[in-house]
Amino acid sequence: MSKFLYPFTFKPILKEKIWGGGRIHKILKHETGDMARCGESWEISGIIDDESVVTNGFLAENNINELLEVYLTDLVGEKNYEKYGLGFPLLIKYIDAQENLSVQVHPDDELAQKKYGQNGKTEMWHVIAAEPGAGLYVGFKQKVTKTQYVDAVATGVLHELLQFYPVTAGDTFMIPAGTVHAIGKGVLLAEIQQPSDVTFRIFDWNRVDDEGNSRELHTAEALEAIHFEENSQGGFKVDYTPKLDQTVKLVRSPYFNTNLLEFEKPLKKTFVEIDSFVVYMCLEGRVHLFYGDGHLVLETGGVTLVPAEIEEVQLIPDGRAKLLEVYC
Repeated sequence: MSKFLYPFTFKPILKEKIWGGGRIHKILKHETGDMARCGESWEISGIIDDESVVTNGFLAENNINELLEVYLTDLVGEKNYEKYGLGFPLLIKYIDAQENLSVQVHPDDELAQKKYGQNGKTEMWHVIAAEPGAGLYVGFKQKVTKTQYVDAVATGVLHELLQFYPVTAGDTFMIPAGTVHAIGKGVLLAEIQQPSDVTFRIFDWNRVDDEGNSRELHTAEALEAIHFEENSQGGFKVDYTPKLDQTVKLVRSPYFNTNLLEFEKPLKKTFVEIDSFVVYMCLEGRVHLFYGDGHLVLETGGVTLVPAEIEEVQLIPDGRAKLLEVYC
């Protein structure tokens, strides 16, 4: 045990997107400068060339992969290190869709390893804010054959096959790899996912960029990646009941576990049994996080990584607050 680690904060990695908006700045309080269409903020990433850099404490200016190389199990836990080695096991993002994202699909582990030597991409979404009528496209309305799918793609009507879910703040969806999906316009959400950026774009709403060019599509790759049977079975929306001042389970999966904390009283969290780092995403309010003899403040939009060697923290909100709690 190093006994030197502390909860880390990181510099957000901002991504301008053709469909992005301004709510990562307006609601989540991130400084986006002159970026007119900030679509994504990568909060914790070990993806090569997009590694998150620490902003606090004596390890500031080191990136997350450098931390992992030095601190190993003290950072991520024994079981995560055995499973993932020197690869950080999650990618944590905020996404702001001012316009519809492309309809897309991600490969599962088997296909991604075979074709690209990478992880697959299972992900989950938790809606932070949604405009009236906004929603998410996840899976098919009914059973769709490969032939029906290919015809719909060829004739530009794929979106007519998709199931649309109107959403409000708090709605949560689990998106297994192989699921056809798109984030609809007007939605701001938190995304927790496997650490992969392999995306097959199927349909882009006939959109073009400022120079009149459409974006590349990956129809052949997508056809191989889609799990057709699972896409028509539903069950993507997570059913849960918020409970004030309690830990509420949202997702349990082989890749990540996520809880919701809505609280106005102090909460003590003990991590000994999970053998994992813990990520807190502050979606609303202001929270004081106490660990050992240290103290960190999280405000709306803030994210911190609590290393596995820290066995207990105390969370004290200023008024009412909402956190996502994520671990592997």
